[in-house]
Amino acid sequence: MLLSFAALALIFTSCDSDKNEISEEQTKVDMSDFFVYTEADTNGALGRQGITPCHSMANLNRLLDEDPKLYKKMYDIEYHTRANSIAFRPGNGNGNGNGNNGGGDDGDGGTGDDLGLITIPVYVHVIYSNSQQNISAGQIQSQIDILNEDFSATNSDANQVPGEFSGLVADSEIQFILANTFRYSNSRSSWGTNDAMKQAYPPVTPETHLNIWVCNIGGGILGYAQFPGGSASTDGVVVSPQYFGNTGFVSAPFDGGRTTTHEVGHYLNLRHIWGDGRCNRDDFVSDTPKSDAPNYGCPSYPTVNCRSNDMTMNYMDYVDDDCMYMFSNGQKTRMRAIFQSGGPRAAMAN
Repeated sequence: MLLSFAALALIFTSCDSDKNEISEEQTKVDMSDFFVYTEADTNGALGRQGITPCHSMANLNRLLDEDPKLYKKMYDIEYHTRANSIAFRPGNGNGNGNGNNGGGDDGDGGTGDDLGLITIPVYVHVIYSNSQQNISAGQIQSQIDILNEDFSATNSDANQVPGEFSGLVADSEIQFILANTFRYSNSRSSWGTNDAMKQAYPPVTPETHLNIWVCNIGGGILGYAQFPGGSASTDGVVVSPQYFGNTGFVSAPFDGGRTTTHEVGHYLNLRHIWGDGRCNRDDFVSDTPKSDAPNYGCPSYPTVNCRSNDMTMNYMDYVDDDCMYMFSNGQKTRMRAIFQSGGPRAAMAN
């Protein structure tokens, strides 16, 4: 009998050990490739013809310098994102855009979560020093409409995606509604990128609302966003008025509302498609091919870098508005992870 009890105890101990090993394996998250600081140029040299499409990474570098705790916050957010993303594997981008190497999304186009359709209310802060900058309600609504089309893959140009990437086009199941517009007359001619506009006109309930400041940034900068993890007092997106929406006071070739789509992508935790570095840097999304630099203008297909075809038509590249028209399934998974319980934007999904 003693031998029998000993044998049973050994079996139960072995089962518990196996369960612990499985649990540890399931919760293991590889963070070896994580980074936050980039070589983002703060002087706009990456731009063309005096234009710098996005200042978000340079802004992130500044915030990291100012807040020593931000790195740990973003590390924890990335850990949460990877732990909650379906079939996520780091070191991605090596599958030539087909998502077959390195995991990423489940590939079926579904959400893979129980959040359903996420609705984000938007507050727009219009800061103007002249009548042109005081953009119309119609121009503002055009931008909300563009966001809804782009994030649901119902944009009319989505059918231009090359066959290589067409199976990766994602409906993020995120939508936007205009909650209110605030207008402020101010004699200041340009606001820069140090969040002065947010200090003058603070965000309203940023935990549950996306705040967008539409004001002249200056310096040829189209827009910039704050990644999840930053201070609530500066959370949101900034866009110059001539790059907001597709009607009224807009300026080609960035007159299709895609600057805001791009910046909201950052706000929802997407990196630039090339990872802001050479081929060994990554955007933490497995079904977007590696690249070593941004693309500009309207590049021809295929554009080859890092021995694969660039997904130049992705919203997180730097091409002209008419030539960007997709998010990928992997990007969808990454965006939606921040709304999961414990995520930095979970309050927006409730």
